[in-house]
Amino acid sequence: MSSTPIVVSTSNVPLQKFMPILRACLSFLLVLSGLSPLFAQVTAKNLGVAASAPQGKAAPAPLSVAAVNASVSSPADWPNWRGPDQDGVSRSSSNLVSTVDLRSGKNVAWKNEEAGGISTPIIYKGKLYTIVRDARETNREMEKVICLDAATGNKIWEAKHNVYLSDVPAERVGWSCCVADPQTNTIFAQGVNGYFACLDADTGKVVWDRSLHEEFGALSTYGGRTNVPVVFDDMVIASAVVIGWGEMARPAHRFLGMDKHTGEVRWFNGTKELPEDTTYSTPVIKVIDGQAQMIFGSSDGSVWSFQPRTGVPLWNYKLSRRGISVSPLVVGDTVYIAQGEENMDNTTIGCVAAINAKGAKGDITDKKEHLLWMQKSVMCGKSSPVIHNDRLYCVDDSSNLFILDAKTGQTITKRPIKLVGALTRASPLVADDKIYMPTTSGLHILQPTAEGAKFLLKARLDPVDEVSGSMIASENRVYLPTNHALYCFADGDPAASASPPPITSSPEPPVSGSDTPSHVQVVPCEVLMQPGEAQKFSVRLFNARGQLLGEQSATFTLAGPGEITPEGNFTADKSAAHVATVLTAKVGNLTGTARIRVVPPLPWKFDFNSIPLAEVTNPVTKAKSIEGEPVITWVGVRHRHKIREIDGEKVMVKVTTIPRGTRSQGWLGPWNMTNYTIQADLRGQAVKAIAETDQGKQEIIKLPDMGLINMRYTLDMMGDSQKLQLRSWTSQIKTRFSKDLPFAWEGGKWYTMKFSAHAEDGKAILRGKVWERGQPEPQEWQIEAVDETPNVVGSPGLFGNASVAEIYIDNLQVYPNPPTTVSQN
Repeated sequence: MSSTPIVVSTSNVPLQKFMPILRACLSFLLVLSGLSPLFAQVTAKNLGVAASAPQGKAAPAPLSVAAVNASVSSPADWPNWRGPDQDGVSRSSSNLVSTVDLRSGKNVAWKNEEAGGISTPIIYKGKLYTIVRDARETNREMEKVICLDAATGNKIWEAKHNVYLSDVPAERVGWSCCVADPQTNTIFAQGVNGYFACLDADTGKVVWDRSLHEEFGALSTYGGRTNVPVVFDDMVIASAVVIGWGEMARPAHRFLGMDKHTGEVRWFNGTKELPEDTTYSTPVIKVIDGQAQMIFGSSDGSVWSFQPRTGVPLWNYKLSRRGISVSPLVVGDTVYIAQGEENMDNTTIGCVAAINAKGAKGDITDKKEHLLWMQKSVMCGKSSPVIHNDRLYCVDDSSNLFILDAKTGQTITKRPIKLVGALTRASPLVADDKIYMPTTSGLHILQPTAEGAKFLLKARLDPVDEVSGSMIASENRVYLPTNHALYCFADGDPAASASPPPITSSPEPPVSGSDTPSHVQVVPCEVLMQPGEAQKFSVRLFNARGQLLGEQSATFTLAGPGEITPEGNFTADKSAAHVATVLTAKVGNLTGTARIRVVPPLPWKFDFNSIPLAEVTNPVTKAKSIEGEPVITWVGVRHRHKIREIDGEKVMVKVTTIPRGTRSQGWLGPWNMTNYTIQADLRGQAVKAIAETDQGKQEIIKLPDMGLINMRYTLDMMGDSQKLQLRSWTSQIKTRFSKDLPFAWEGGKWYTMKFSAHAEDGKAILRGKVWERGQPEPQEWQIEAVDETPNVVGSPGLFGNASVAEIYIDNLQVYPNPPTTVSQN
């Protein structure tokens, strides 16, 4: 079942009756050819256990990173936004255009306005995939993945999903990019609101999907920054700034390593907590020091390397005081990275740097041997660099092209080359010995020269053709995404053949050269269950290089309720309680863990009276207080809420002292819940403030906003506006869906809010009411609305904006809608 309404339409889809069978047979043969006996038994010396330890399953021979990157169906594939080798270079395209004219149509092979947007497209098996807005500026607006014939621009299929519970403006929908996986014939896409989908590449049908914000606490902010997933081996890896549950309740840039066939989570790890920024640096996976490394810029301002199969951190280099959004460029052992924020010296802004990753371990910031060179005051905060003939090409945020010697960092030209336009978001494309470089308002084709580069084309674009995405190349075609349209440029036969690209990555050494276990992974590592439900856990061993050795028996222990068998079969506690358990698997001297949340079916009731309180010190204000923690299974709640005693009763308080967290959402249960009612007592504090008016400075009363979430809709008591508002996509209330009702309420007074959502006949029926606590409940609903482009599932949740004053919550209930619920006319 899809986690959000998905509409898939197709046109001109060829009949491929036998393709699933052929793909299955091919996959089976590949598995057989890749198997190599690793060990019949893990030795007592390696494991630190008795020689009679249970035998592990043999692991498949490791794929080299080169093989993974080159795992394309044809030389023409461009399977991720930076190309087959993740570096913005096409090594197989030829006879590409040297000039184009969008107005006259010169060398424009085709144009598709429906596919225009800010995402960079990809090419796979002759098809182009990209993420765009659908039904712009209407009450049906969505985000969608669209598939076109790469040669003609004709649409083959589209897969739509709602944007919900997000502050992202419509202009930034489609921020992420698709990635193709030839081994499964699927396309992965991450939406601006955390919706993650695995789609069949031929039809657009959903294979599996997840809601990253409801399940894990991924943020969807007004800035719209959305990460791009990466595929490696049998995994797809997604990331975001996450405010989760348990020990992950504080925000951090975190990654989810998922089984690409099922979406099952294998590892979940991140960088430093409480980052300054969100980020959209796409990881690059290369072999360095004989091991696969996932290298990325993080929201904490550092460049990091993780093992992609395990999520184990390898090294990091602190580059900036704010988040890094530029994607790294890895050539051999050298990592090239740029950023446009404040440097660590406190005096300069922006830099381009070359980091030697060979032998890197831990924090290498102060280890001089790892910084090859750094050019400061080059503010490349959005555009990722490329390399061609030992020269590094990078474009700063103000559209200046810098050409640097890749080995020394010295500038090749006396001054940067000025491009048309004031802003740049796209990254350069190197193809056919040319550099294709759009700015937001200009288009350039450059020819590298001994002195730098000369313009073959330097043109200003029409204002409607603003560019945020990057250009890509396939065969003899070049593609340009603009907000207005997607363009294909070609001069000649669009079906011209492409030569195979050379392999530029080093292979991983065989597992047999290092069969000593170094890491234990429990799969799945993150689970949401119901009381009494069973889950089988497996234990996987990895060597120090992060290569899979095989599955292994383990000794299991639990920190929390539930039962576990020696074989790894876990049964959740049968009591109707919201509880969490940490499962630990021990193999020899090594341990690995999995986190389990147990959430019972409806109804739920929470009055917080049983939660213990203790004295704590606020990390920001240093003030001491007596407080407790909210329900552990809730996602995105603990960092921003505390349990306190107010007027003789324990209540949950949304505090005002959390930096960048006073406006937030939290999730109470599974993402696939439907047809229920959520109810709670709410109280917003009133604070006095001074405001500038026509009559001068006057004292005013400020109130917070507070509300409940049901099926991906929010019912909000808006304090300063003194109204109730029903909405789903926060920043698009004027076009997508919302309903307002004047409603006067006072600070310091308790109110009861009741919010019901019902999915029926392709619509969402929403009803809400608010009354003073202790007074009779009104018989009639105060605010009602019908959404004909509905969300039909979603986790119950909490919304609050405590920027000006604290919010108190008590007597929270969630229960099924009565069977007598009927549609409104």
